Amino acid sequence: MKPEIHPQYQTVQVHCACGQQWETRSTLPEIRVEICSSCHPFFTGKQKLIDTAGKVEKFKRRYTKK
Repeated sequence: MKPEIHPQYQTVQVHCACGQQWETRSTLPEIRVEICSSCHPFFTGKQKLIDTAGKVEKFKRRYTKK
């Protein structure tokens, strides 16, 4: 490997929009994310369905057992 061409790999803080923060390693000086495992609906169990133009109801009507 050639010397002095690789970025510096260091310990950095990751900040989420919900306030959660943790430490990891990266070549970036700081990482900011919008969503993490503490606030993501899949991991928290609080699923939110955003209905746009009745698509959820249309899906439910199509695939419900009769």
